[in-house]
Amino acid sequence: GYDSLEMLRLWDGIIDIYMPDMKYANSRLARKYSSIPDYPKHNRAAILEMHRQVGNLKISEHGIAIKGLLVRHLVLPNDISGTGDILTFLAEEVSRDTYVSLMSQYFPAFHAVKIPELRRPLSRNEYSHAVQVLERLQLEEGWVQP
Repeated sequence: GYDSLEMLRLWDGIIDIYMPDMKYANSRLARKYSSIPDYPKHNRAAILEMHRQVGNLKISEHGIAIKGLLVRHLVLPNDISGTGDILTFLAEEVSRDTYVSLMSQYFPAFHAVKIPELRRPLSRNEYSHAVQVLERLQLEEGWVQP
């Protein structure tokens, strides 16, 4: 999800399925936690280009993805990932039919254990809130976790 538009355009007509991550909605937090400058700007442009190329995910009668876009989003503690903003972008600027894998399995490891706001797993309430946002925005395609 942080691919350059130039590279993505080279893949136009070659790639059938894109499965990018959308990690952060806020540039300051992306820089703070992952040292990624201007992440939301580049990420959103990449997602739009991927969707332009392959459209919404199409799944065969056998349950196999055959073409399209599937966006993964890992919900982080303390809303560091900006889930509401990311899901709003998908619903309003990409497509309400965007397949979303809303992931709850964040677990603090490596350097995260040294960062107070990231040193704990995601709470059930935080993930439930993310699912409520997904439902409110009518993003009905994809997967949530129990």
